[in-house]
Amino acid sequence: MRALPTLLLAGLLAIAAPARAADYVQAPGSTLAFATQYQGETFTGRFPGFAVHLRFDPAHLAQARLEVTIPLAGVGTDNDERDDTLKGADFFDIARFPEARYTATRFRSLGAGRYVAEGTLTLRGIEKPVALTFTWTPGAQPVLAGKATVKRLQFGVGGGDWADTSLIPDDVAVSTRVVLQPAD
Repeated sequence: MRALPTLLLAGLLAIAAPARAADYVQAPGSTLAFATQYQGETFTGRFPGFAVHLRFDPAHLAQARLEVTIPLAGVGTDNDERDDTLKGADFFDIARFPEARYTATRFRSLGAGRYVAEGTLTLRGIEKPVALTFTWTPGAQPVLAGKATVKRLQFGVGGGDWADTSLIPDDVAVSTRVVLQPAD
């Protein structure tokens, strides 16, 4: 009988304690890519070395947090000359700004497993808001599949003659498919 009040108290504390969102890191098979055009011809690129840390539970969006680190030296478009140009001072300027970061702390549901992360992209030392729309597929290895549009000129990407939007549009489509696993 003495244990009953202790069990009751433990049960009440468990109910009153706030639920905690799960912490994840990316697993193998994750991708981060972009697409744009050069003189009307579409090309794609990827950032193979990116790292994701995500705290997420669809039932507790107020606790959600997304942090992505993107080493820019790894950019690849399957064209060595274009890759070197992207790494140079007119574009990513990796000598001065070796990585980009995306951090989101505001999330909202769009319904049917769709969400928006309202975050900040830091690129070339410039911070601007960027919304990432994504789907969430739960499971043993959940998947976040998302899309965003980045206005490259807001970040000084493509300076000088490259600022001409008839050569390269301002809007760059970014897509990601992140396979996740529990963080240690």
